[in-house]
Amino acid sequence: MTKLTTDRRSFLKTSTAFAAAGMVSMPAIVRAQGAARPIKIGLLAPLTGVIAAGGRELVEGFEMYWEQVNKEVAGRKVEIVIEDDASNPDTALQKARRLVEQGNVDFLFGNILANTGLAVANYVKGTGTPYFIPVIAADDLTQRTRIPNVIRVAGYTASQMSRPLADWAYKQGYRKVATISQDYTFGHEQCGGFLQMFTELGGAVTQQFWHPLNTADFSPYLGQLANAGVDAVFAMETGADATRFIQQWASFGLKGRIPLMGAMNATDQSVIRTMKDEAEGIVSCAHFAEGSKEPATVKFVADYEKRYGKLPSIYGFSHYSGAMWVAEALKTINGKVEDRELFLKTVLATELKDSPLGSTVKFDAYTNPIYDASIRKVEKRADGKLWNVPIQFYPQVSQFWKYDPETYLKQPPYSRTFQGKTG
Repeated sequence: MTKLTTDRRSFLKTSTAFAAAGMVSMPAIVRAQGAARPIKIGLLAPLTGVIAAGGRELVEGFEMYWEQVNKEVAGRKVEIVIEDDASNPDTALQKARRLVEQGNVDFLFGNILANTGLAVANYVKGTGTPYFIPVIAADDLTQRTRIPNVIRVAGYTASQMSRPLADWAYKQGYRKVATISQDYTFGHEQCGGFLQMFTELGGAVTQQFWHPLNTADFSPYLGQLANAGVDAVFAMETGADATRFIQQWASFGLKGRIPLMGAMNATDQSVIRTMKDEAEGIVSCAHFAEGSKEPATVKFVADYEKRYGKLPSIYGFSHYSGAMWVAEALKTINGKVEDRELFLKTVLATELKDSPLGSTVKFDAYTNPIYDASIRKVEKRADGKLWNVPIQFYPQVSQFWKYDPETYLKQPPYSRTFQGKTG
């Protein structure tokens, strides 16, 4: 039970005295004693730095959910305290400490970049503070180095969605594929999931190209891809790199010549909403497709577009859905967020139904969600806006695909040097 503050003790003592003198009714005292303090959430977002645009959309999605429910859950008000992690792990750690140790938040939410998320995760490992990560996709956070109080609500591991895409690609008759990716862990893991699945099916990944973040000129890579003799290309690109790569792919004459598959980030709304025809036809796999006809998705997309004048990105969608997932758990325990063990256990036991994430989503035994994934294709809407439309579904896709988790975890994490090759 939470300890009473000095002010509250004084208030209750005075109120009791007033009641004895007939100056205040006892029901008023009961209401004062029973009035729960607000649930306090610390939201960490990169509002400055290299991914500030995504950080703003993170906040938009999170706030949109809580405002739709009047910032209240299970009879308790919800207070959101936002801190800018500046896209920097040292700043993220400093802000997390401030929220927990000075702000006394009940739990933390957010971050986008893996390095900021890992800094916060290592910190809360020592404090026990619940920390929810709808976007940070580092595989090992829910695999080899998982932390019990770090939960990926509405998120996914980097390698999770590239496996269904590899299966789909093989079934299209593709047998030789090349990959191109940003040269960091997120790219290594997405390419690793794709390559391992594709080669196990009997295909071959004949070439892999790695480039630095913030590459301005892709022509050296595009020239090699044009002459690689492959059936298709898988591109793991995010942010400005994704924009430049897709634009240069089209201007280089490769659009329509070689089928292009992308990581979900490559065709996210944060990338394609400013494009015209360049991105049309790119296929990706994700747990969300803004062009879906599912009623919950249609409503969410319409509400988001009405509110912000744009289609939702992975950042806004994930934090809206993550807030909804945690809120459902809080309803189950009548808002008893102070009981951390009960709170975390209930979040993990909660199955989210009829949400933008799909008909039913749940956690696996390693605190990562299992989804009905969509193979998506970028198409043009009637008003000319580009969006991702589902063309095929893969039910119950977990972070381990069809592998036995214990066996899978014996292999090394994906890296530039280990891409899951079986031979």
